[in-house]
Amino acid sequence: MVLEGSSEALCPPPSLELRPSCNKSQPSPPLGSGSQPHDGVFPGDKEPVKYGELIVLGHNGSLANGDKGRRRSRLALYKRPKANGVKPDVIHNVSTPLVSKALSNKSQHSISYTLSRSHSVIVEYTHDTNTDMFQIGRSTESMIDFVVTDTAGGSGGSGSGGQGAAGEGGGGGSGQSAQSTISRYACRIMCERSAPYTARIYAAGFDSSKNIFLGERAAKWRTSDGLMDGLTTNGVLVMHPAGEFVSEPAPGVWREISVCGNVFALRETRSAQQRGKLVENESNTLQDGSLIDLCGATLLWRTPAGLRRTPTLKQLESLRQELNAARPQCPVGFNTLAFPSLAQREIVDKKQPWVYVNCGHVHGYHNWGYRKEKGPAGPGGTAPASTGERECPMCRRVGPYVPLWLGCEGGLYLDAGPPTHAFCPCGHVCSEKTVVGWSQIPLPHGTHAFHAACPFCGTWLTGEQGHIKLIFQGPVD
Repeated sequence: MVLEGSSEALCPPPSLELRPSCNKSQPSPPLGSGSQPHDGVFPGDKEPVKYGELIVLGHNGSLANGDKGRRRSRLALYKRPKANGVKPDVIHNVSTPLVSKALSNKSQHSISYTLSRSHSVIVEYTHDTNTDMFQIGRSTESMIDFVVTDTAGGSGGSGSGGQGAAGEGGGGGSGQSAQSTISRYACRIMCERSAPYTARIYAAGFDSSKNIFLGERAAKWRTSDGLMDGLTTNGVLVMHPAGEFVSEPAPGVWREISVCGNVFALRETRSAQQRGKLVENESNTLQDGSLIDLCGATLLWRTPAGLRRTPTLKQLESLRQELNAARPQCPVGFNTLAFPSLAQREIVDKKQPWVYVNCGHVHGYHNWGYRKEKGPAGPGGTAPASTGERECPMCRRVGPYVPLWLGCEGGLYLDAGPPTHAFCPCGHVCSEKTVVGWSQIPLPHGTHAFHAACPFCGTWLTGEQGHIKLIFQGPVD
């Protein structure tokens, strides 16, 4: 490793032909994402090739203000009509004041590394006909294929234990926080255009000038084979599942991905200048269930094979109708309960089922049963204050009392099983396998904290398991 400003960093040859790859273990992959399915249709093709889909955690099927264009909660990446991938070509060593002149070619992709005030390294990239490139970030500029903003109350957002979207108990936030921690050009995904259509992720994306700029303060270094690599300010973290995401859901280990796609242990804090240790036996290749954290939003990668094992919106609607056909009743009021339509996500319906999350008993809504604080009366003999928690009339357990909402984002499910369980404390309902799987996954929050969270709304999970089995009462007749 060569530290910035060292004598070794100042005396390399002026330019050097690069190998085909910036990553030692595999060829450099391209980035790309078709915003619309027709982007990948070729003349005569019956069906476009889909590389996979990216799903933003914390949004239950769509953004709070609706999915519009490139700003959405879910995006499918299709094979492009024409390859737009790039790969490293030539490395130049230049004086830092001359960097802007060296980067004046707007048709040339490049990455510039500022090692000191007097010395910079520029790596030129050339067109790669074998890959498609997709870029992800906060910027709305045209070179960004998937516009992602901070998830309010989500895995990388505010992280309040019980906050979510207004009206839905956590179905997505307003999207944009006061000061975003997501990079404008956060990362890029390169997909091979030939089978098996391998997708690889890299930190940082190219800007409107087709440049990635790592300034003097950014973590960067010269590799053992004479090339350059670096990390972005807040980093791009990736966690691959330990087993198969669907059949054996188990969390892996969070790692950081570099600009050249190498894998590192996490830094001491999110933006520390000292990089973690290189993890040589792991790669930047995405697999079904890989999680990508952009420090403000977390994305899930699903492969076409994995998505085939998840419920479609039509199947979720059938499950909802089956639940309602069983005519569950409130065990106290004896009124029939019914889950609202999947499209109704703002207002609690009068027939909507509610649950005591500490025991799982399902009731209709009632406004009694608040638990009072134990202890002496307040000043002047006033009554103890209410805690906001309720006492279940069936088993007397005290805890949060929330409306139940079906998880509408099928891509977050691990199977198409019946919706028998709910996350605590938000009340999002899905299959047992789904709640068990997600409750084991620690999602990044802030600079170095991790918490399991509901994938549908981002609310931190509570209780011993983070989920509860629902106890419905059938009709008395």
